[in-house]
Amino acid sequence: MTTTWPAGLPFYQVGPGSAQAFAERCDKMSGGRIKIQIFAAGELLPAFEGFDAVSNGTVELNHGVSYFWSGKTFAAQYFATVPFGMSFQGHYAWLQFGGGNQLWEEVYKPLNVMPFAAGCSGVQMTGWFKKEIKSLADLKGLKMRIPGLAGRIYAAQGVEVRQLPGGEIFPALERGVIDAAEFVGPFLDARLGLQNAAKNYYASGWHEPSTVSEIVMQRKIWDALPPDLKEIVRAAADATNQEGLLLLEARNADALDQLVNRDKVIVRQLPVDVVNALRKTTTDVLNEAATKDAMTKKVHDSFFTFKKKHDRWSEISDETFLAKSRG
Repeated sequence: MTTTWPAGLPFYQVGPGSAQAFAERCDKMSGGRIKIQIFAAGELLPAFEGFDAVSNGTVELNHGVSYFWSGKTFAAQYFATVPFGMSFQGHYAWLQFGGGNQLWEEVYKPLNVMPFAAGCSGVQMTGWFKKEIKSLADLKGLKMRIPGLAGRIYAAQGVEVRQLPGGEIFPALERGVIDAAEFVGPFLDARLGLQNAAKNYYASGWHEPSTVSEIVMQRKIWDALPPDLKEIVRAAADATNQEGLLLLEARNADALDQLVNRDKVIVRQLPVDVVNALRKTTTDVLNEAATKDAMTKKVHDSFFTFKKKHDRWSEISDETFLAKSRG
């Protein structure tokens, strides 16, 4: 299994919620019948070449995020996250019980791969900026590392978008090759040292409210597995997905405190006019994409039909609880 991540990176490459955790679960649960050897980005293949390697049969599995492959099919990124989309609860409910997983398989089947959700970050931070963003005008000409659909939306605001692997973000930000970057959230961002290259740390998570990592397996290998091993792979991926979310929920608060108190990071929120412009562009881009491709429309309609229903429940449950419970 190749991955998109640098060696040793928590959550993605090693430890709870990671590619390593998935491989270890498969080994233990199968009594040693499933053995997976893991290669970090650059060890066997460059960071963004693993998906193609699985698709063409060069390697058996890859760990990454589906928006990295959106150039192959726009519909892929809905399974990772959608800007202004759903929280972990809604997104994962859609995958498990709203038809999302079945659509994911349908989208990837022509590419000869079988997908599994395997690590969720929850709500991410907007990212790190060398200069304060006071208005929409401050985005024009900004060079920013941002992947997936969010990059396309920022580009519409005049941002010069760069897609860099995780291991290249800090040096690019430190040297001024880019002016801003997003990765995940406090715990993982601090591990990359991004606080040493920029001090303005923006919140809202508009672009990635619930980012789900994926493991893809060669379809012919999946089809050849006996039923018990298929269930083990599914269960290992599902456990890893939930474990990853809980790890970051447990670590982000302490990490944010250290960033603010020790590293003198300033936590900010994007101005209202910026958020409104990003929301409008998101709607326009998604609607346009859905009119151009039948598979994208199928996934788009499923996602937003489910979101509309889930929003009604979330407003009464989570949002009411959060608004009323803090006193």
